[in-house]
Amino acid sequence: MTRKLVSTGSPFEKVAGYSRAVADGDWCWVSGTTGYDYAAMQMPDSVEDQTRNAMETIRKALAEAGFDLADVVRATYYVTEAGMMDTVFPVVGSYFADIRPAATMIVCGLVKPEMKVEIEVTAKKRG
Repeated sequence: MTRKLVSTGSPFEKVAGYSRAVADGDWCWVSGTTGYDYAAMQMPDSVEDQTRNAMETIRKALAEAGFDLADVVRATYYVTEAGMMDTVFPVVGSYFADIRPAATMIVCGLVKPEMKVEIEVTAKKRG
């Protein structure tokens, strides 16, 4: 398998010089993904909707690279407030309940004030 770059068409990707995902062999790395609706370039207000949008963008990027959510082995969740874990965890749990990747949640600032959550994952094809 050759290296494959995946884009969502977000203007941020071109400006910052990155790909939504990079697949190389049995591995795929998905960049930190926020909750934008990339078709409308709008950010919902709720952290729940942002989390769902981020997970759907990740799911689509993985699929375009030839991977599936079931291939995810590592997830990192970045939130702007610790109390958001009670909202974020059930949403990501609905995607990863049976997959159960190794995961970390970090409380931090994000680059735009409307961003409340950012998620990045690493996937490895199952042998």
